[in-house]
Amino acid sequence: MEFDRVQAVASLSFDKETIPEEFIWPEKEQPATTTFHGPVPEIPTIDLNDPNPENLQGNGGIFQVVNHGIPSDLIAKLQDVGKKFFELPQEEKEVYAKPDDSKSIEGYGSKLQNNPQVKKSWVDHLFHIIWPPSSINYQFWPNNPPSYREVNEEYAKYMREVTDKLFTALSLGLGLEGHALKEGAGGPRIGDLQGTEPGFEAKYIPNALIIHIGDQIEILSNGKYKAVLHRTTVAKDKARMSWPVFLEPPGELVVGPLPHLIKKDNPPKFKAKKFEDYMYCKLNRLPQ
Repeated sequence: MEFDRVQAVASLSFDKETIPEEFIWPEKEQPATTTFHGPVPEIPTIDLNDPNPENLQGNGGIFQVVNHGIPSDLIAKLQDVGKKFFELPQEEKEVYAKPDDSKSIEGYGSKLQNNPQVKKSWVDHLFHIIWPPSSINYQFWPNNPPSYREVNEEYAKYMREVTDKLFTALSLGLGLEGHALKEGAGGPRIGDLQGTEPGFEAKYIPNALIIHIGDQIEILSNGKYKAVLHRTTVAKDKARMSWPVFLEPPGELVVGPLPHLIKKDNPPKFKAKKFEDYMYCKLNRLPQ
C-alpha cells in the first residue's frame, strides 16, 4: 500500500519495516530535540508599539513580536479552520493537491520539491498566496470549512500591516529610508502555509508572532541581518500544527545587496540572482 501523506504514515507502527523509504532520513540528518548544550537561550521579545523602530532588529535572526495588532479571536479562527481542513477525509483534501508537474509550491501536499531523490519531510501542508490579490489562486483555497476564505483574507490584511512595520524598522536599522527593504524586495508576495506534522510544541508567548530573518533579507542587507537556521523535530505521539507566513519577492526580481550599503570597505558579499533561480536551487538542495 502506498502512503503519500504524513497523516497516513503516522498511523503505522514506527519501525523501518513499515515506514516508506522516502520518509526515512539519514541518521546524520535526524537531530535530537536539541543539540544545544547548556541553558537554552530565550528568543528575544519585541513590542511592535515600541517607539524606537531600531529595537525591532532582534538578535540572532529570530525574535517574537507582541502588540502586533492582530486580534486574538482572529488568530483562534485561523487555527480552527486550519485544523478542520486537516481533519477532512483524505479524498476531500486531495482535491487541493499540488499537481505533479507544477513548478509552483502552491497546493496540498507533503513535499515542496519535485526531485524524487529528496526525502519527504514529516509534514503535510497546504500552501497558497494570500497577498497581493492579483497573485491569489483560489483553486487551492478549500471550500470546507466554509469560513476558510473569509478568515484567511481577514488575516492577510493584518499581516500586511505587520510586515510593513517590520520592513520599515529593519530598513531604519540599516541606516536607510524606511521603504528601502520593501522596495528592494520588489513589494513581496505573502504566502500562507498551514501544516500538520507529528511533533512537539515549542514554548512561546500566546498569540505572539515568531519572526525568522530569511535569506533574502540577509542578502539585501549585505549580511548585516543574519538568516536563522531553524528546524522542527518530530515525535510519534503528538500532532503539531503551524501557520507560517512567508514573504517572497517576485520570481523574476534580481535580488542582491542594496546599492546604498555597498562601499569600498563593505563590498558585496552575495551574488545578485533572480529569486526564482534561488528558490529552485534551495528546494532541490543545489549550490547557490
